[in-house]
Amino acid sequence: MLSLFGVTWVLGGEQGLDINEITRNVISSPLSYILAFVGAFIWAAYCTVTAKYAKGKNGITLFVLLTALSLWVKFLLSDQPPMIFSWPVIVKLVMCALALGLAYAAWNVGILHGNVSLLAVASYFTPVLSSALAAVLLSAALSWSFWQGAAMVCVGSLLCWQATRR
Repeated sequence: MLSLFGVTWVLGGEQGLDINEITRNVISSPLSYILAFVGAFIWAAYCTVTAKYAKGKNGITLFVLLTALSLWVKFLLSDQPPMIFSWPVIVKLVMCALALGLAYAAWNVGILHGNVSLLAVASYFTPVLSSALAAVLLSAALSWSFWQGAAMVCVGSLLCWQATRR
């Protein structure tokens, strides 16, 4: 409940838990919220199926490569203008690719061979860390209500983990 309250606190924006602000946010971009909701179920199903059916085999490398290839093909077949690369852009692109690739690989190894309960708890800190990194890279400030909500999500996950250890 604390984690759920933290999410609603973040969605409320500067006003904290404000149902009207949450409603405005959802109405302003319903597809984003629908996709996030569906993505959460797909991710949960992926983690459950991977642990159950993979039999210790890690197919994430092939999956990530095929996904990247399909997205590049989609881009090349679209009417988007050509991309212009500079050294800073290339460095950031390579860093992001390495970070994402290593993160997915580590997650899969954790799902297949690690302590799944501990992995789940640690995953609650990922949005906080990624938001902080994005704020630094984009030179954007995150609101006090964001940090309060993120703390609630993290503490709630730790309480849940502690309760399931008994």
